Amino acid sequence: MTIVSDDPAWWPTVSASLFLSYFIVAAFMGITYDWVLSALTLGQEVELIWRQHWSQMTVMYLGTRYLGILSAAVYMLGSVPTILLSDTCPVGVGVVPCYLIGSLMAAVLYCHRCLISYNVWNWTVQVAFVMLRVIIVIRLYAMYQRSRKILIFLVVTVLAVNIFDGVATVITTMQVSGEEFILSGTYQCEVDYPEDVLLLMSANWILTTVWEVLTLCLAIWIAVKHFRELRQHSEGGIFEDCFMVLMKTHVVYFASFVVVCCFELIVDFTPTLLTTNSLGAQIVVGLFQIFQVVQIFVLGPRLILGIREYHAKLVADADAATVMTSIAFQERVHISTGSGV
Repeated sequence: MTIVSDDPAWWPTVSASLFLSYFIVAAFMGITYDWVLSALTLGQEVELIWRQHWSQMTVMYLGTRYLGILSAAVYMLGSVPTILLSDTCPVGVGVVPCYLIGSLMAAVLYCHRCLISYNVWNWTVQVAFVMLRVIIVIRLYAMYQRSRKILIFLVVTVLAVNIFDGVATVITTMQVSGEEFILSGTYQCEVDYPEDVLLLMSANWILTTVWEVLTLCLAIWIAVKHFRELRQHSEGGIFEDCFMVLMKTHVVYFASFVVVCCFELIVDFTPTLLTTNSLGAQIVVGLFQIFQVVQIFVLGPRLILGIREYHAKLVADADAATVMTSIAFQERVHISTGSGV
């Protein structure tokens, strides 16, 4: 049911929603800037993704990148207050009747928009998390030198986490309800969660946190082990640099996950935060939206982009070394031939 009202008592809610919408738009603009306007990232994507041989990692990258843009756009359309087109009335029609008719038409137009935008965002985030977990499994499998034991352990663990996430998302989709408001010419959306859904979301958060901590510990352990072995044998070079790149991208991603977890803890343990109209509450919720988008849809794809950039650099350096060796060899042949004649 859509509630249409022009009561001034709703104005604090309208103001809070407008303020929060700035953060939602900023999140969308951030991911769009990283994709379109950032020449570095766009150039890297064209060179390292589109022009390369397609593989499973290519699909994972494109999935997390473009699903993020799509979901952020849908979430923005469903969450940002919309100014109705009934601000001007035809001649001969009263202002109040015209406004009420326009508001009712808008309510019909945006029917179910609230739940649709929420479900699209929720499912997109879950699919993106599945892809990111697969990416991390492949990275750890490579770091452990294709160990069959670690692969079985990671596959079983990630399947358990993904199945639980899928079941939780299905239950959440079936039980959540959305209420729509047309307040003073703006569109408002409120999603209501039953208590069992909130408990399920908390369990999902705990399981996801355990997975992220586990993968970070596995990455740190194998990296430290390899660094010690390389130092003992006075080796390093490519292998050491490769592990540094893997650890750098993983640590940055995990750091963003920690930030998102902190904001999620604040939101989960303060249920009134989502319903209050205070400035501080809106800032916390808005920052949570921005950091979540950055973690999943910006830093997530860079888990692949960073490795491919390093590989391309190695190939370029190898080609340059080959050219220099060829030039030096030709010069030596020319000098020796000239001196003999």
